[in-house]
Amino acid sequence: MRLNKEEQAMLSGDFGPAIKWAIEHQLQVGRMFDAEDMVPVSQAHMMADPESLGEAGVAFTEKLAETDIKVRIPMITDPRGIDLNYYEPLGQTENMANLERRFIAACKNMGITMTNTCINYQTIMPPVFGEHVAFGDTGVVIYSNSVCGARSNFEGGPSALAAGLTGRTPRYGLHLDNKRIPTKRFRIMDQPQDLMDWGVLGAAIGRMAGSYWEVPIIEEVEKTPTSDQLKHFGAAMASYGSVPLFHLVGVTPESQNVEDVDSIDLEIINVDRDAISDLKKPFTAVGEHVDVVVFAAPQLSIIEMAELADICNGRHRSDTTDVIVCTSAQVYGDAVSMGYVDKIETFGGRVLVGTCFLPAVCARDW
Repeated sequence: MRLNKEEQAMLSGDFGPAIKWAIEHQLQVGRMFDAEDMVPVSQAHMMADPESLGEAGVAFTEKLAETDIKVRIPMITDPRGIDLNYYEPLGQTENMANLERRFIAACKNMGITMTNTCINYQTIMPPVFGEHVAFGDTGVVIYSNSVCGARSNFEGGPSALAAGLTGRTPRYGLHLDNKRIPTKRFRIMDQPQDLMDWGVLGAAIGRMAGSYWEVPIIEEVEKTPTSDQLKHFGAAMASYGSVPLFHLVGVTPESQNVEDVDSIDLEIINVDRDAISDLKKPFTAVGEHVDVVVFAAPQLSIIEMAELADICNGRHRSDTTDVIVCTSAQVYGDAVSMGYVDKIETFGGRVLVGTCFLPAVCARDW
């Protein structure tokens, strides 16, 4: 890989051991993907949950922080593994909480902003068209690439941290024009109506695309989706197909006209009602008892919190069913002031802040 003078100085250790580690890590990633050089990035978003990092990962982060190094660009974090205000009832231990506290302290020492959100494109600083960024969460990456027209690969936790420390990332994948060209063409035969429909549609297309290197282009969507609908559409597509970018004709910035599609010689894949029904079947409820209902993944926006509060208002959950709602600290503050949190918790739900439900599921063994 070609390195400029500043990058060569980083590699030589002129900026200290933390920066040297970061650029060495990026060189390994770049060589794996045949990157020719680095591309400057303007912001970074890191996935790093201490329940997956473990003691070794947290200790490594602390060691970096002890060098007094600071990130060079605005850097934020994905949801935490624990809501430190409510973890014991979920079966999460004090040891887990202490790992979280140590990791948070190390991140703050490096100048990382602990936003703890996977919806930063709705709440913090949405990237703009053509902006090169280093984002980690799959839902964040696919929304930023597709809806915003920004440029990011799926950055693992160490890679995102390295980008924050160096202010750059290897130039490969979605940072390149030729990797953003559609490779599969989908035609929607049954129009999505609500959030669930958009999520299932995204999952179906993701499953049919089936690769990080496939770029779906989707046509015949009759109504422009909302930000929340696109959020669920993209997150499901990324989860089911590892897809980091889609083009929605007439909606997303890199595919505004049908002529953009017709100029590409691709077989049309029809996404009909059967494809949607087949994907729903495995998720059909079994039995009469529901243990837990979760609203999360991605975290809820303020609009979703309002809709859920309206559903909960004047009702109460079953005594045998837990209800968990996950949102960001930014949304939570507004939801409290608007009375949404009170309605949800009067219903019997629990609103977790800055976290996601997966660690809680693992801890409680629901």
